[in-house]
Amino acid sequence: MVIVYGILIFLLGALIGAAGYKALSISATEQKQLNEKVKENEEALSQYKLDVAKHLDDSAKLLEQMNTTCQAAMKQMEESTKLLNKATEDDKPDMPFFDQETQEHLAKSITLQDSNKNKIQEVTNTEPPLDYSNKASGLFDDSKQSVTKS
Repeated sequence: MVIVYGILIFLLGALIGAAGYKALSISATEQKQLNEKVKENEEALSQYKLDVAKHLDDSAKLLEQMNTTCQAAMKQMEESTKLLNKATEDDKPDMPFFDQETQEHLAKSITLQDSNKNKIQEVTNTEPPLDYSNKASGLFDDSKQSVTKS
C-alpha cells in the first residue's frame, strides 16, 4: 500500500507540475510577444525621430532660401527706389507722354474729325425721308368715331 500511495503522490505531483509548467509557458510566450512589440515600437519611435529631424532640417533650409530671396528683393526695391528718385530729381523739361511723330498724327486725326463733323452737318437735311407721307392719315385724330354694334 505504501507503493500505491507513492505512485499516487507521484502522479499527483506530475499533474501539478504539468499545470504549473503550462501556466508559466503561457506567460513566457506572452512575455516574448510583449518584448517583440516593445522592439517594434522602439524602432518606429527612432524612425519617427529621424523623420522629424529631417523635416526640421528641410524646413530650416527652406527658411534660409526664403531669407536670401527676401533680402535680394529688398535690395532690388532699394535700387529701384534710388533710380526713381534720381529720375524725378533731374531738372529735365516736361517730358511728353507721346513722341513727336505720334503727336503729329494725333493732331492730324483731330483736324480730320473736325472736318468730318462739318461735312456731316452740311449733309443734314430738314426734309423727311422718302418713305414718310406728307399728309396726316387721321389715325390719331381726336374726332369721335362711331361705334357699330352688332
